[in-house]
Amino acid sequence: MKIILTQEVSGLGAPGDVVEVKDGYGRNYLLPRGEAIRWSKGAERTAESIKAARKARAVRDSDHATEIKTKLEAAPVPVKVKAGDTGRLFGAVTASDIAAALSETAGEQVDRRTIQIGNPIKSLGSHQVAVKLHDEVSAQVALNVIPA
Repeated sequence: MKIILTQEVSGLGAPGDVVEVKDGYGRNYLLPRGEAIRWSKGAERTAESIKAARKARAVRDSDHATEIKTKLEAAPVPVKVKAGDTGRLFGAVTASDIAAALSETAGEQVDRRTIQIGNPIKSLGSHQVAVKLHDEVSAQVALNVIPA
């Protein structure tokens, strides 16, 4: 089955890529989750617009990604979240919360889809997340979750 990815799928490709997958994987997993659309000549134009949007959002080059990496890894990034009196969080820290804090620290827009959270963050204190800034550049960022 030939499909066009609408989101990044690890081990398969990036948004806008046209890939060939097994029928069951495409039909039962990728298409229902909205991670891909069926390939057609009309959808090919959609894929090109997805690639253009991705290129506009992407970090310019690996040197620029390295600059952002040094800014992010310099010091722990504070993430403010709602917490109770005992220090328990109301829910978990989301990738959007982290992306907003990272964007504020770096002075550059960080896409929430590039943040890889190992285990859900449900407590105050120090935590580590990985941020894939470029194909060759990935940063290990220290977060300091504090109550708002």
